[in-house]
Amino acid sequence: MPANWKLRAAEAADVEAIAELRAVVMRPDLERLGRYDEHRVRQRLRDSFSPEHTSVIETDGTFAGCVTLRPADDGRWLEHFYLAPDAQGRGLGSAILRGLLARSDADGVPVRLNVLQGSAARRLYERHGFSVEHEDPIDVFMLRPANLHPHPTLSTAPLGT
Repeated sequence: MPANWKLRAAEAADVEAIAELRAVVMRPDLERLGRYDEHRVRQRLRDSFSPEHTSVIETDGTFAGCVTLRPADDGRWLEHFYLAPDAQGRGLGSAILRGLLARSDADGVPVRLNVLQGSAARRLYERHGFSVEHEDPIDVFMLRPANLHPHPTLSTAPLGT
């Protein structure tokens, strides 16, 4: 895991960097599903971007990704969780996800998300307690109930360093 990482509040000016990262990260899965559209992949992010619920991930002071955790009627939705390719596979995503889930657990609320069919991200979410609620030919919708009794050996340290 990168030694120096932190989350900062997103700003409206972050939208284009995040839209570009989304296009890069999602391209292989969208192409595999026959759904990649160079304009649409960016525009969908622009249309749903909510800086008030989004955090920018920085490693060593550089943009490395983002994550959105927005309130919903029945808990929270985790969305737009993207890490730059060079930041993937080193435990950073797990560390960030553990912190977000600890916050949701402290508030006693479940977290929902959806991933594309066949996405490697699904394994990350399953390792952190998400299970399939339902699926369609494109998306897998997952739920993690609130863990009101977290395991005492799991870290609930604040996010970032």
